[in-house]
Amino acid sequence: MLATLILCGSVTQAADRQFLNVSYDATREFYDDFNKSYGAYWKSRTGQTVEFKQSHGGSGKQARSVVDGLKGDVVTLALANDINEIVKSGQIKAGWQKEFPYNSAPYTSTIVFMVRKGNPKKIQDWKDLTRPGVQIITPNPKTGGLPRWIYLSAWGYALKQPGGNDAKAREFVKSMYKNVKVMDSAARASMTTFAERGMGDVLLTWENEALVTLKTLGPDKYDIVYPSISILTEPSVAIVDKTVEKNGNKWLATGYINYLYSPLGQEMAAKYYYRPRNQKVMAKYAAQFPKLKTFTIDEVFGGWSKAQQTHFVNGATFDQIYNDRR
Repeated sequence: MLATLILCGSVTQAADRQFLNVSYDATREFYDDFNKSYGAYWKSRTGQTVEFKQSHGGSGKQARSVVDGLKGDVVTLALANDINEIVKSGQIKAGWQKEFPYNSAPYTSTIVFMVRKGNPKKIQDWKDLTRPGVQIITPNPKTGGLPRWIYLSAWGYALKQPGGNDAKAREFVKSMYKNVKVMDSAARASMTTFAERGMGDVLLTWENEALVTLKTLGPDKYDIVYPSISILTEPSVAIVDKTVEKNGNKWLATGYINYLYSPLGQEMAAKYYYRPRNQKVMAKYAAQFPKLKTFTIDEVFGGWSKAQQTHFVNGATFDQIYNDRR
């Protein structure tokens, strides 16, 4: 089933063009705002009115939707490997990461813990997630991008402990998944389970998702815990070459992604709690981003292609751990 489509903003006159951004679950509000800004910019430069649409869901599912026929003009997904899956279908050209700065990742985030107000279970670091009686809410690594970042962040934490190795990391991550109470298909669904349904002691989520929730639902309900170390998450963007070459949206799509890197686009990202690449913008918003020790997927896992094959393909380490967690 193809992902839900959302029309962004009202169109007061017939659109000259239509444009679809296929994105992951936690970017809804950011791209709704961004599309309005970019649409106004594009109209001021070209006179064209663009009808923007968004599609959201778990990042892995979104990639498969494009492979299966969803005609996105751009994809803005949670991790590079999901875009590489679209490359295999021939819809995005190889070398897409070289088209835009920072390997086509215009902003970053990280993984944090969201807990009930006062942190009743006293959760401070990854090791606390393996304690008996701690109930974890996290999405499914088989369907979403966020949960793959979460899994690798926990694995990397274990590797970096004194005497850490892959065998110990495997046992640590297995112990953590024993405490998972609900494993939804995507990040926003897990937030709903934790915040609206009131399930679990701790939600593992994006930093930006946690900060937005704290702002919208109130700091009197939840606390955010920053672990001692976490992974640097780098959501990726790309033009869907096959689509834009057919519908004539190549320049519109190129401008759309370039606008993400502009000072205005970077400031909009920061307002939605994504960590901007632009250092001047980052300095302006530094107070909302606590300093955190991070590692990258390249440093610890040898990149997404290797991590995907080792941990997330059918029958790989995650499946083995999850099936053996009882």
